Amino acid sequence: MLNHLLPVLYVLFVWWFSTGVILYLDGLPRWTFKWTMLFTTLLLGLALAGLYATRDDTRITGAYLAFSCAVLVWAWQEVAFLLGYVTGPRRTACPLDAQGWRRAGFALQAVLHHELALVVLALAVVAVTWGGANHTGLFTFMILWVMRQSAKLNVFLGVRNLNEGFLPAHLEYLQSYFTRARMNSLFPVSVVLSTWLAVLVWQGATSHGIGRFEATAATFSATLLSLAILEHWFLVLPLPSEALWNWGLKSRKRVPPGTSIAPPETKPL
Repeated sequence: MLNHLLPVLYVLFVWWFSTGVILYLDGLPRWTFKWTMLFTTLLLGLALAGLYATRDDTRITGAYLAFSCAVLVWAWQEVAFLLGYVTGPRRTACPLDAQGWRRAGFALQAVLHHELALVVLALAVVAVTWGGANHTGLFTFMILWVMRQSAKLNVFLGVRNLNEGFLPAHLEYLQSYFTRARMNSLFPVSVVLSTWLAVLVWQGATSHGIGRFEATAATFSATLLSLAILEHWFLVLPLPSEALWNWGLKSRKRVPPGTSIAPPETKPL
């Protein structure tokens, strides 16, 4: 029982706490950004080293460490994006007359560097875990990556809750690439496919005769995937999901109307 309960509680805490910390950091004064980015980059290096060190660790602690390291790798790109250092070559709002593929092209330009960073990070995670027996970190990062891409597409195509409050002031222009609608045709496909996969992973995690390490690792993946599905539902249901992280948003100050908001300069640290 503990092989499932403890990993579930750990993933829930990491999901809630890490999101709040990142929101808090990107709401701090601009002068703190370079230090936040520097510290997060150091953590990225340690996390990749940790994934390499645990790639053959099939103890329960190895699953916990690999999961934690993969989350730290993911956190780097979240911080880099929300601080405005790794976004895209287009840093202006979408033209009002842009529709269809033209609008999609502008949206891609707005997050192109971010998407490329995700590819590089994914390749790095694959490289440091290649040939290892502990796949917890690899599965963790891939679940986060695929489900985040799905969420981005759904926000672009149209959902009820756009969670604009999560965007810091210097990224408010990205709201122009979102679409508010009750739902879109991709949403049911995203939820059905991910739910089907989550059921399979949960079945594997709770199957008879599975080892303690395998049960722990599979529970990490199943719980994370389930939370990603929940976040998808947050996009369309009339629920105040942002309230979960109100404590992380307290670092933000309202920008006076009419104030020009520019992204931070991307000078070398």
